[in-house]
Amino acid sequence: MRKKIVAGNWKMNLHDSDVMSYVIDLNAISSKLDKDVEVIIFPSALYIDNLISLSSWDLKVGAQNCSQHNNGAFTGEISASQIREFDFDGKNLKYCLVGHSERRAYFNETSKMLAEKVNRLLENKLTPVFCCGEELDVRKNEKHFDWIETQITEGLFHLDESKIVKTVIAYEPVWAIGTGETATSDQAQEMHKFIRDILAKKYSQETADSISILYGGSCKPTNSVELFSKPDIDGGLIGGASLQVDSFGEIVNSFK
Repeated sequence: MRKKIVAGNWKMNLHDSDVMSYVIDLNAISSKLDKDVEVIIFPSALYIDNLISLSSWDLKVGAQNCSQHNNGAFTGEISASQIREFDFDGKNLKYCLVGHSERRAYFNETSKMLAEKVNRLLENKLTPVFCCGEELDVRKNEKHFDWIETQITEGLFHLDESKIVKTVIAYEPVWAIGTGETATSDQAQEMHKFIRDILAKKYSQETADSISILYGGSCKPTNSVELFSKPDIDGGLIGGASLQVDSFGEIVNSFK
């Protein structure tokens, strides 16, 4: 059975006192959260230590980005090996985002670069959460399936079967985030099934069925139950709604 996952991407939000309060409040409701769901927080890199040190339950932590390089003169970058060593016992810091739509758009991350990031993470026994998604013009021109297949092919399909099963995929319909457009649960399910189908075609149905595919398009407590009821949606990569403990907890408990 593939994992059910709800991951909170804090992006460049919250400060030290906010993080402390958040962890305390999240720990306070931890006994009420669905134990079958893997809960992950992706904080700013400065606060990874706060979550590792203060969590008193099985909360997983992830980095929002890593370098495609092992080491060297790359000012401001953080390598996968540095992330891996940061949590010396390896119990909490398990994940790293790769190719988030904002990284692709604002930092011009290419497929070649993202494939190398995936490699570095797997080499260091970290799980890449590989993000893919299309802009509004791609969707309106009905090129979205080709777009997503290209992103996954170029970013992940260099991996063999033993490695692809160690990844998580997150689908972000960029066209439905802050545009006034809305992705329905049926549209989300359609793309998730498409992704699983191309995984099955490349590898096997068994492999495709073992990989968690998360939805990352404005998932909130008002739509999470419907989204998570779909057969190929295994959870969510949550943005703004993850910044409030109560709403994030509701989303975690949305599987039926």
